[in-house]
Amino acid sequence: MAYWLMKSEPTTYSIDDLAQARGKKGFWDGVRNYQARNFIRSMQPGDLAFFYHSSCKVPGIVGIVQVTQSPRPDETAFDPASAYFDPDSKPENPRWFGVDIQLVEKLPEIITLTELRHHPALSELQLLKRGNRLSVMPVTKVEWRVILDLHQ
Repeated sequence: MAYWLMKSEPTTYSIDDLAQARGKKGFWDGVRNYQARNFIRSMQPGDLAFFYHSSCKVPGIVGIVQVTQSPRPDETAFDPASAYFDPDSKPENPRWFGVDIQLVEKLPEIITLTELRHHPALSELQLLKRGNRLSVMPVTKVEWRVILDLHQ
C-alpha cells in the first residue's frame, strides 16, 4: 500500500462535496501536471491519501480517502465544454488520468499547514518543500503515521 496527499481548492471540490456524493465516492480528475499525473498512474486500489484543502483561508488536511479502482483516462480532457479540456489528449491515446476515491474519514478538525510546518518529523514532507504546487504527491509511511498522530 502507498500513501498520498491530494490537494483541492474547496471552492472547486471539497471534502464536503465528496461526503455528499453518492456512496461517498468521487473521481479525482482535472490534474494537468505531468508529475502529478505520473503519481496518479502509479496509484493502486487500497492506497490511502490525505485530502488537503488548498488556496483557502486555513489550508490543511481535512480528511482521508482510499483509492478504490486503478487509474483510468480523465474524460474531462476529451470534453470541449470542460475547463480541463485538452485538444491534444485523445481517447485512443489519453494524456491525462484520474482515480476513483472513497471517503474514509472527514477529520473533526483540520490539521493545518502551520501545524505540519512546525513538526520536525515532517521536514521532508513534499508538501512543505519550497515551490511545490503539485496536486498529488507521495507521503512516506513514517510521514503518514506522524500526521495521523497529529489527528488523534
